[in-house]
Parts: sequence; structure tokens; C-alpha cells
Amino acid sequence: MFDTLHEWFWWDRIWLPGNLTWADLEDREDRVHAKASHLYVTVPYTFAFLILRYLFERWIATPLAVLAGIKHRVRLKAADNTILELYYVNQCRNPPQADINGLSKKSSLSVSQIERWFRRRRCQDLPGVLKKFRESSWRFAFYLSAFIGGILSLHDKEWFYDTREVWTGYPKQSMLESQYWYYILEMSFYGSLLLSVAFDVKRKDFKEQIIHHLTTLALLGFSWCVNYIRIGTLVMIVHDASDVLLESAKIFNYAKWEKTCKSLFVLFALVFMVTRLIIFPFWLIHCTWVYPVQYYPAFFGYYFFNVMLVVLLWLHIFWAYLIFCMIRKFMFGNLTRDERSDNEEEESLTEDESGEKHKFGNGLSPHPNICQSKVTH
Repeated sequence: MFDTLHEWFWWDRIWLPGNLTWADLEDREDRVHAKASHLYVTVPYTFAFLILRYLFERWIATPLAVLAGIKHRVRLKAADNTILELYYVNQCRNPPQADINGLSKKSSLSVSQIERWFRRRRCQDLPGVLKKFRESSWRFAFYLSAFIGGILSLHDKEWFYDTREVWTGYPKQSMLESQYWYYILEMSFYGSLLLSVAFDVKRKDFKEQIIHHLTTLALLGFSWCVNYIRIGTLVMIVHDASDVLLESAKIFNYAKWEKTCKSLFVLFALVFMVTRLIIFPFWLIHCTWVYPVQYYPAFFGYYFFNVMLVVLLWLHIFWAYLIFCMIRKFMFGNLTRDERSDNEEEESLTEDESGEKHKFGNGLSPHPNICQSKVTH
């Protein structure tokens, strides 16, 4: 049964045009083609990225944060209370008034004490600026390296300037060593993001991030197996271009270099719109939708690949909407929080003469925060 499923999954007609078979993608005549078995190497590289990230955040990002004046903030912990903790974990982090009244009776605490406990408990779970700084520093380091590596590997290739050349001679296109490493490292990095997304700073578009990472890995894996290497490298470099600027803007935002942050964010927004909403649909999707059928009939893999690209495009439109919302607030009002983040209520407690801790924050940052929206590719 396993052999039958294996044969069905790798059936030529699913992956390749009608006039091609897997035999056409075998190495011959000094040509080297990508093979599905090569993708197994991304598994150890994925875990290697997780280890490298840990070392980078600890030995590089943390000292940089200290130099930028960012310190780990210790928040006051909510008092131990089994009844409230069970409700918080299993039911709701922000209970309605009816539940607060019920919890007050069960725990013998006043309504104001219940509300204070839940505010403090929510603040206890909020990620600190140091954590955000380290995450952005790690992603910035990778995206910058990947973008520079992509430029170096593609700047002298004809398909980098003329997308028609993507399909010239297909499938008899030998894979270059630079393409091999570009793919393996990008796939391993996105694999590490997929494994760590549950532990990273969680935002409102958590589900969109998961969809994005899975779509990206599906696209890269499919394009690798069917030798769509050329178009795959173009898709990767178009996405890396804006992410470098976004992560750098976030780093300066966490360091409170507001003018630099705002300048980088505006530049990021421009690059994002050009690369994700112009170049990506009108050059790259056009390249994968129009040109292939001039060489061979449409097949399942052709539709699958283009549908995945369209899924990415819709995610780009979603994130572009958030960017426009931020720009609108930046130009016509006060932008006080990240359009993409959950409401991050910061707790500011002072000690009065009676020793009672009070004065909870209203959930807004103390300064305009225009650069914390993570628009992933």
C-alpha cells in the first residue's frame, strides 16, 4: 500500500507537463538537477538555525540591546490564586463583568481586586521590548545576508532582467551551486520560523503567519522538485528586499530612535508596495501564469504553483492594508499602537503611602510606535 501511495504521489502527470517525465530531470550531459531527496538536508539545518538563533540572541543581540539602553523589565507577578488562574488559562484572559462577579464570590475577593489581578496577569504574559529587539535583530541579520547573497547569485543571470528567460530550455536547466544553497538556507530558515512561531511574540495575524510559512515552504519544495529553480530564486529575493527594511525599522523603534525608525518605515512601505504589489503580481505571477503555456500544456502542478502564489499575493494585500492604516494614522493622527499587535496593556505601578500598588496603564504605548508591525513574506 505504501508503494502504491508513493507511486501515486510522484506520478509524472501531477508534477510535470504531459510531454515530460522524471527521466527528463535526471543528471546528464553536465547538467545537475534538484532532487526531492536533497530536501532532507533542510531538517538538520532547521534545527541548526534554531541553535544559531539562540546563540545570536544571547551573545550578539542582547549586548546590542544593552548598548541601545534596552533592559529586561521585571513585571510584578499576580498573586497566586488557583481559581483565577484556572479561569485565566482555560477560559478567558479578559473576563466579562458577569464572570468577574461570579469569580468574586468564589474567591472571596472584591470586584476591583479581581480586575486588578487579571490586568496584572495579562501584563505578566506580555513580551518585553528586549525579547522583541532580539527577535528582530535575528531576522534582520538573516534577511540582510539572504538578500545580499541573492543579489550576488542572480545579478549576472539573464532571467534576473528578463523573466521570459526563466523558461528558456526548461527543463534542461542545470542547477547552480549558489541556487542550491540559496534554496536550502531559505527553506531551513522558514522551517525554523514555523517551529518557533508559537514561542515568538504573538500578534493578531498569527494565523496568517502560519499560512504564509506553510505556503512558502510548499512553493519552495514544489519548485525545487520540478526544477522551477529560476522563478523560485526571484520570488525569494523579491520578498527579502522589504523585510530587511522592516526589521531594521523595528530595531530602531525598540531603541527609541524615532526619526530613524520613521524614515526606515516609510522606505519599507515604498519598497513593500513596489516589490509585493507590483513586481510580484505583474512580473513574477505573470511569468508563471502566461509564459509556461507557451512551452507546454497546463497541468496540475502549473495550477498548484500559481494558486500558492496567489495565496501569497492575498497575504500581501492584507498586510498592505495594515501598512496603509499605520501611514494614515502617522499622517493624520497619533499612531499609538501596532495595527498588527494585540493590545499590549502596559502596567505602570506606583507605591503610595499606604503601600497599595495602583495606576494601571491604558494599553497604549507612551510614544508613537509606527514600526512594530511585522509584515512577513
